[in-house]
Amino acid sequence: MPREIDDAWVEEAIASYRRIEERQASLARALAELEVTVHDPDNLVEVVVGGDGAVRKVVVTGSLDGLTGPQLSRAIQQAITAAHDAAAWARRKVYEETFGDFTALGGAR
Repeated sequence: MPREIDDAWVEEAIASYRRIEERQASLARALAELEVTVHDPDNLVEVVVGGDGAVRKVVVTGSLDGLTGPQLSRAIQQAITAAHDAAAWARRKVYEETFGDFTALGGAR
């Protein structure tokens, strides 16, 4: 016995697929523009991280007078870790804003 094709369901599936593609493109654009700037706790180092998690810029913003190499290294590591965490948080927020209200095909979420 041949299966009947539910044209309405097929049309809904196609429309849903197109909405997903549009939202994925919107998410990709938003992540490409996303930048997070973070400082270490002592405000010695500033790190800028992109939405992709890549470090885009590291700037020593504080005075290096009397600062040892290990202290500077620790400040850089703290700022990079904080920037990585902040960028991950920002990516989750952008994803939630983009797909948070998306309803799957058939009304299930």
